[in-house]
Amino acid sequence: MSVKITDGKKDADLYSNHCRPEGFTIPETSAKNGCCPQDSPQVSCSSGNTAEQGEPCCGPPPSAPSSIHEKPGYAICRYVSGFLNTPVGFVPRVSTSLDLSDHIGTLYARSGFFRNDYKVAPGLYAAGTPDQNSPVLVTANYKLSFDTIRTRLKHSNVWLLVIDTRGINVWCAGGKSLFSAKEVVRLIRQTGLSRILSHRKLILPQLAANGVSAQSVRKACGFEVIWGPIRAEDIEPFIENNLKAAPKMRQVTFDTLDRLTLIPVELNFAWKPSLLAILTVFLLSGIGPDIFSLTDTVSRGSMLIAAFFTGVCTGAILTPALLPWLPFRMFSLKGLIAGLAGLIPLIFFFREKAAGMEIFALLFMGLAVSSYLAMNFTGSTPFTSPSGVEKEMKKSIPIQGIAIAAGIIFWVAAAFVG
Repeated sequence: MSVKITDGKKDADLYSNHCRPEGFTIPETSAKNGCCPQDSPQVSCSSGNTAEQGEPCCGPPPSAPSSIHEKPGYAICRYVSGFLNTPVGFVPRVSTSLDLSDHIGTLYARSGFFRNDYKVAPGLYAAGTPDQNSPVLVTANYKLSFDTIRTRLKHSNVWLLVIDTRGINVWCAGGKSLFSAKEVVRLIRQTGLSRILSHRKLILPQLAANGVSAQSVRKACGFEVIWGPIRAEDIEPFIENNLKAAPKMRQVTFDTLDRLTLIPVELNFAWKPSLLAILTVFLLSGIGPDIFSLTDTVSRGSMLIAAFFTGVCTGAILTPALLPWLPFRMFSLKGLIAGLAGLIPLIFFFREKAAGMEIFALLFMGLAVSSYLAMNFTGSTPFTSPSGVEKEMKKSIPIQGIAIAAGIIFWVAAAFVG
């Protein structure tokens, strides 16, 4: 609707969908705000309601204008708290704290669910209010790595150059040649980083050294690579110390908490094979003189299932928890020792129910499972090398396979002998 407004000097049209002043002269300032006068004792609104003195009848003030970066069909990531204007355009500024969605995502990643697609868009980000003299940290686009870095920058103003590692962490991406000198150089050129900075230095994670040639980066784009500390919590002290690392910052540790953190992922890898194993166990347990017995499927199968899950727990939980204290260097043998520690009490529990051949079957199959899962943990530790892991697998997997086959034979034969 159109309302004629008079302030004694000039006329103006006020367009309003909310209220209609009745018998009042609306000041020019109110007309400009598109609101009914707030200094009147009572105003009648189009909705039939009235506004008391001092309360605008057109409702609360409007919200902040939409971001200039909003696009139809797209949303700004929740970890982006704003944008920083630079010579190459607006750069997203990241929050240095985690919200509920970040914590939920971390739980999913730690448990192994959706781990392969937990990533952020590669490119240039800002933490704080960096300028042309601020340091540049390079990291992977695995969101767990990205979150770990940004939450350690609460008192820093830095640039974050996030490499497209296909959602793989720094260490593994370096080993797979995804975190490479070629990718670093490509992203420097793509983001126009050299137009933002007055220096030519990059801080790369030390665990990416297996995939990045510092000399190749310098030769290709003129940037000097400085190897940062091992752990994210040392980044701010490293920057404050003029990019010099204390000896402790160069040491890889793998303490009990680090090992326990990886256990849910190992268990996640085991659940699908476990379903097939459970079905197989019940089928094998029912085979006997009567061809197939549902009673034996339950009674005998429960013993073998217990041995199987004991092997899972000792191989995927007990072995990493007690890793430094278990004897032998080979992880398969460590898993064997942990398996014995769990299976011996179990067999003692079933001593009156299980026959001699069944006891051997429980031991063979439970120990094979424990040894295999413990060996699978080699890819999650800094204690091994690719060649050492390959050598151990060639030795251990055939023996584990033989143990499983022997266990099956003993288990089926026990139903006919007993």
